[in-house]
Amino acid sequence: MLVRLLREHLRPYAVAVSAVVVLQLVQTLATLYLPSLNARIIDEGVVPGDIDRIMRLGGVMLAISLLQVVCAIVAVWFGARAAMGFGRDVRARLFGTVQTFSAQELGQFGAPTLITRTTNDVQQVQMVVLMTFTFVIMAPIMLVGGVVMALQEDAGLSLILLVAVPVLAVLIGLIVSRMVPYFRVMQKRIDAINRVLREQITGIRVVRAFVREDRETQRFDGANRELFVTSLRTGQLMALMFPAVMLVLNATSTGVIWFGGHRVDSGHMQIGQLTAFLSYIAYILMAVMMSTMMFVLFPRAIVAAGRIGEVLDTPPSVLPPQVPVPLPADPVQRGRLELRGVEFRYPGAESAVLHDVDLVAEPGRTTAIIGSTGAGKTTLLHLIPRLYDVTAGAVLLGGVDVRDVAPEELGGQIGLVPQKPYLFSGTVRSNLEYGRPGATDDELWAALEVAQARGFVEEMAGGLDAPVAQGGTDLSGGQRQRLAIARALVRRPRLYLFDDSFSALDYATDAALRAALVPQTRDAAVLIVAQRVATIRHADVIVVLEEGAVVGRGTHAELLAGNETYQEIVFSQISEEEAA
Repeated sequence: MLVRLLREHLRPYAVAVSAVVVLQLVQTLATLYLPSLNARIIDEGVVPGDIDRIMRLGGVMLAISLLQVVCAIVAVWFGARAAMGFGRDVRARLFGTVQTFSAQELGQFGAPTLITRTTNDVQQVQMVVLMTFTFVIMAPIMLVGGVVMALQEDAGLSLILLVAVPVLAVLIGLIVSRMVPYFRVMQKRIDAINRVLREQITGIRVVRAFVREDRETQRFDGANRELFVTSLRTGQLMALMFPAVMLVLNATSTGVIWFGGHRVDSGHMQIGQLTAFLSYIAYILMAVMMSTMMFVLFPRAIVAAGRIGEVLDTPPSVLPPQVPVPLPADPVQRGRLELRGVEFRYPGAESAVLHDVDLVAEPGRTTAIIGSTGAGKTTLLHLIPRLYDVTAGAVLLGGVDVRDVAPEELGGQIGLVPQKPYLFSGTVRSNLEYGRPGATDDELWAALEVAQARGFVEEMAGGLDAPVAQGGTDLSGGQRQRLAIARALVRRPRLYLFDDSFSALDYATDAALRAALVPQTRDAAVLIVAQRVATIRHADVIVVLEEGAVVGRGTHAELLAGNETYQEIVFSQISEEEAA
């Protein structure tokens, strides 16, 4: 997967990558030529005392050093641009892929791991790309070039490399093979840290209400300790790598000086050649050290790339149509909702959550869905905007299967107020404009008026421009619900979906809001999911769900007279006299 990511996302930076390769080649060749020049200065200038020769060769050496520095700087500049652009593009692709996921795929991965994969995992791969441009391209050139130049200086002494390089390769291979499993576990431990921290931040009110700070501290300590143990074991293995490399490097240098000294003494080598040979041995082992650094990063990057690939290769279960079918031009027809024999089951589930559901919601009428907890009410509502797709049957809007409608057109006809209203960080205005960008202040205030939210928004410092924290945590539950309803009203859809959207409101606010909604939704179909009978008793049609099937349909009076399931729900909330 790592190779695939590099191939796909480095293609736009082909020019920069080519420049890095050429510049690194020139830089490395210049580096390899310097010890040879130094040897000539010693043997041809210092030993015979030829000052002019020293100056001429020194000038050449200075020019080559300057070329080396310039090439190194420009190569790092191009490499950094390509690596950072690569990371940006992968993050953007990951984010775009997640945006296509339905609720099913989001539930399959979970928010914590998706956050880790988009941030930490991409960073690991990006770091490998940067280090590749900085070291990896240079390492093989320096390794091969160093061997060639060492052989030119003294072929006999080069036999030391036949021992040093294999020993070093075996040591590194043993260490790296132990590190890969730890890196895989480490990424999962980071996921766990994110999950625990996210739950504690979002659920801080519940934690404090039940005085469970100690328990949550223990949970975080447990996840933190697991990451610490894994990181410690990985760090211990990494700590072994560089001493092993240095041991081989120093042993090899010692061997070169020992055997080289005897060869100088016997007249088979000159002092300058021995000095150059020592430099080339250092370059060869330096190239191996650079490779060692990459061996440290590559295993973790391979694991990270695999996790990124899992997201990118997961096909969304809700796909846009190949050839979209437009909704009818008639605004009344566009708002007509029909469910025909709808069934839905989660992947791998033995039984369906919904089965044989038939329902019609007409514009200008309010259709309510009620049932016990777990009856499938919210799931049914989520099938309409295609948060999930039906596994059998069809959901029709304006007589067109929603699976055949372009997502943009379908979303433009639906105003969804979810069971748990979510507000984005920003202002009241930015949250309302999420429903319809460019809405005027008058339209925003009108929507707030209907949603019974105008009063508390006017009291907030800044009014429409008052700040809102992420998730709306600085507002009460009822205020968040009313702002979510106002956001849907600003959209002016043909179909309103209220998923238990009045549960946090007191009875007076609930009644006032429902009364204000009537003229605003007169030309649209309204579908309400509710637990509270008082919220839906005046609906035109009430559909009763039980274990995923429709067990009753009619007005409040009709169901109260003849539907046992509805009677149980009603009488569990209000008395028989109040129900009548």
